Amino acid sequence: MRQLILVSLMMFVFCGNLFSMNLEEVLDKYEEARGGIDKIKGIESMVASGKFMMQGMEYPFTVKQKRPNKMRIDAEIQGMTMTQAYNGEIGWYVMPFMGATEPEKMPESQALQFKFQSDMDGYLIDYEEKGYQVELVGKEEMEGTDVYNIEVVTPEDLTINVYLDAEYFLELKATTKGTVDDTPFEMDTYFGDYKEVAGVMMVHSIESKVDGQTVSHIIIDEIEANSGEIDDSIFDMPEAEGAKE
Repeated sequence: MRQLILVSLMMFVFCGNLFSMNLEEVLDKYEEARGGIDKIKGIESMVASGKFMMQGMEYPFTVKQKRPNKMRIDAEIQGMTMTQAYNGEIGWYVMPFMGATEPEKMPESQALQFKFQSDMDGYLIDYEEKGYQVELVGKEEMEGTDVYNIEVVTPEDLTINVYLDAEYFLELKATTKGTVDDTPFEMDTYFGDYKEVAGVMMVHSIESKVDGQTVSHIIIDEIEANSGEIDDSIFDMPEAEGAKE
């Protein structure tokens, strides 16, 4: 009987070690699932187009991104063009439908959001160089799917829990918690409709929820990678007369 118990315990320990993964092993699988670090880093610029849906309305948009950390969004809203951009240091916008016809600097909280979105590699790649603290919380179930829960803490005191599919190792969800203007917030972002672009698996559906309610849904129709030179100047805030802080 003792021998049977001992054998059972040994099998349990062996199986546990066999199927458990540490943080770096999970991240290696994640990079491999996306297409490999060489292909990920090989994308220097991207142009994406699609539609942004919010409060029952749809708005066509174009996003241009370029290393390092440059991003610009142009969207047609109420017959006018809204522009939001980040050049790696400064975020700015033009919102004519709100009366802001001249370029203005973004509030710090909004610029911070653009800083993270402009990172073409994502939170989990080169996290140490970015100053992030990353921890593998563990393997758990999320809405019927086994996932790896990875917690990311940024220098700005944002906490992002990234959930990777335990089978395919692609990102399914990110829960972001932090404080904006002294007000705590929490947002869930769901990622789906992965398609290969230049050898890299990329999301084509992004849905954001607060308290379980959808606040926005982005559908990306097309992504072009390294399709042509993008001038750095389009990300810089124009020095037009009347520009305000």
